[in-house]
Amino acid sequence: MSASLISRFGTRQAALAGCMTLVALTVSGCTFTDSIRPQFFWDSLFHPSPALVNGIGLTLVISVVAQFLGVVLGVLAAIAKMAKFYPFRFAAGLYVWLFRGTPLLVQLMFFYYGFPAAGLFKWPAIVVGPIDILPEILAGIVILGINEGAYMAEIVRAGILSVDPGQTEASKSLGMNYGQTMRRIVLPQAARVIIPPLGNEFNNMLKTTSLLTVISVFELYNTTSVAAGHSLATFELFAGAAVWYLAMTTIWGFVQARIERRFSRGTSPSSSSEAGPRNKGFAARFMSLRAPIEQ
Repeated sequence: MSASLISRFGTRQAALAGCMTLVALTVSGCTFTDSIRPQFFWDSLFHPSPALVNGIGLTLVISVVAQFLGVVLGVLAAIAKMAKFYPFRFAAGLYVWLFRGTPLLVQLMFFYYGFPAAGLFKWPAIVVGPIDILPEILAGIVILGINEGAYMAEIVRAGILSVDPGQTEASKSLGMNYGQTMRRIVLPQAARVIIPPLGNEFNNMLKTTSLLTVISVFELYNTTSVAAGHSLATFELFAGAAVWYLAMTTIWGFVQARIERRFSRGTSPSSSSEAGPRNKGFAARFMSLRAPIEQ
């Protein structure tokens, strides 16, 4: 029976059903198990403390700013890697090689703790109007952004290479310089290729902010960890944190799908917003549902 169900709906659907069963059992455990205090779980979702709300907001702000910085650095690095001037290509290649080849956790420890210990640089606190940006928050944003820029460089470069070279030649014949060609012709067309992986990178950024706990940034994970240490409700509070992360990434999934549809307009019939075997809607892609095989 189980083998026939797996063959009919596929292994992804079987795994999805298993995950949903696990979630149901977890919620059931939070409700009925004597050793688990479900009130902590429900309070973290429906009556979050000010510290938890601040942690969620900080997670979102750091993710957005760091991703924006990563996109800017990625565009510059991609253009530099494709430049005719060798020092630009070398510098961009070294940057991508270094930050893609070392763990983000090592980068955080090295730049935040290593630089001040060696007397090279000390992260300052910055005041922007009524907002005080603490040194650890500034360091987290900058390091995450620099790390993300190395990955975005390859994504942007792939998007630029996907544009027909004839477009560049046509722009030159119209008297455009290199900067105008990139801004007006190449990058707008490359955006169709860049947007989907960019959305996935931001999804990952929302979760990667949890690593900032090693430099004492009180984002969602660190705030939950401190609260769990005080209340000893580790299972309940981290289950609530997982739900918050799922909520943020799921909402972003809908936003990403809408952006992709917006940028795919007028490209080809398969880019239509209508769902079909070759152009599934967001729900089908999110749940990994396969279309039936046409005979």
